Amino acid sequence: MAKMKLHALAHARAGDKGNRLNISLIAYSSEVYPLLKDRVTEEAVAAWFAHRRPSEVKRYELPKLNALNFVIDDILDGGVTQALNLDSHGKTLSYHLLDMPIDVPADIAISQRATAATEDTGS
Repeated sequence: MAKMKLHALAHARAGDKGNRLNISLIAYSSEVYPLLKDRVTEEAVAAWFAHRRPSEVKRYELPKLNALNFVIDDILDGGVTQALNLDSHGKTLSYHLLDMPIDVPADIAISQRATAATEDTGS
């Protein structure tokens, strides 16, 4: 096993409405989706955002899109219009999720690192 941050395996989209955050985690490949489904659980996401004290984390699976959608309640300091801290909203918190490390089998870690290296060099 190797540790990898989610940003090496997936990208995210986010939105916020009131005091509710919605983050979609979309795997870069169908090979990675089952791993994300197994490792990025409601409990893991709640623990990762524990410093924001979410009251509930709900996960929805979107297998045809290789994506997971998380709805996280009471995490936005009351919402965009009430919070004094703009950094606590949608996009910023999606980047926080992408910084979460998970255990990845060595073969997937090697494959994902090789893909990233190829994309970086434009080959």
